[in-house]
Amino acid sequence: MAERVLTTRELNRALLARQLLLERVRLPIARVLERIGGVQNQYAPNGYIRLWSSIDGFERDDLTRALERRSVIQGTLMRETIHLVSRRDYALFAAGIRRSNQEWRLRIDKRTNDREVAAAARQLARHLRGRTISRQELDAFVSGTTGVGHWVDLVRVPPCGTWEQRGAHTYGLADEWVGSLDATEDEGIERLARRYLGAFGPATAKDLGHWSKISAKRLAPVLARMQLRRFRDEAGAELLDLLRAPLPDPETPAPVRFLPTWDATLLVHARRTLILPEAYRERIFHVRSPHSFPTFLVDGQVAGTWRHEDGRVRIEPFARLPRGSRAELRDEAERLADLHA
Repeated sequence: MAERVLTTRELNRALLARQLLLERVRLPIARVLERIGGVQNQYAPNGYIRLWSSIDGFERDDLTRALERRSVIQGTLMRETIHLVSRRDYALFAAGIRRSNQEWRLRIDKRTNDREVAAAARQLARHLRGRTISRQELDAFVSGTTGVGHWVDLVRVPPCGTWEQRGAHTYGLADEWVGSLDATEDEGIERLARRYLGAFGPATAKDLGHWSKISAKRLAPVLARMQLRRFRDEAGAELLDLLRAPLPDPETPAPVRFLPTWDATLLVHARRTLILPEAYRERIFHVRSPHSFPTFLVDGQVAGTWRHEDGRVRIEPFARLPRGSRAELRDEAERLADLHA
């Protein structure tokens, strides 16, 4: 039987549904993070804004409490970037990416010696046992040994990395903060694949590699043993998906939504969905603005940027907005301003 071809519009609506951008839900924060594949969180308010866009009744203190109670963990994970993930996903994600990240570090930094950096990591782990360490103290302790964080798992410890204290610069040992890190690499890769497809699929194996920074060689055997649906996109590329993941009607209405900077739905791995029209990509991501811009969606696509200023959320549309979306956009902007208050 020929594989079903999914249109760009179908892929767009699938992404919005899985990212909980079609309808807000009432679920625990950790469960929402598992549904949407975590939140890329280099700037601490990003996580709060992203969860506000997906959770009905979300309040700022909710995420801070989840970090303090350790149901949500903040650490450097996929693509060498800070992410918010659930506690039960952290150990598996870390196991899945660890060896790939170590090999990447050794490949790009010829000064890094495997044995030396592993020894420095063991020394750091002994030093950190039962305590936390600031970024300044960490840099002084490792004394120029680069990439130590790929050999010892560290998490960002609250109150750092929260809305109230935004610099994520206090570290603790992951096994003390999270618990056992005994998952195998294959178990970790499978969890990453399931979370990615559940959050961003249907998608290609290459898309999964871009998101996770795991090589095709490592992904292939894991994907081969998973039970997956297969589709094609309009260009003929094979798309993989979980068996019961949602595929909404392409004509499903998409409400106005606000996104933070560096939202994962806009990155290259999700390009096929056109949530960020290609004509606007360089206006969001370019070398003069390494932190990108916060954006808003109209009918499932980026339609402009926003900023919080003088107690208000001010929008800058890229083009004339449809009349029917303007009132909805104003209402949503007012609610986002309340989150900042």
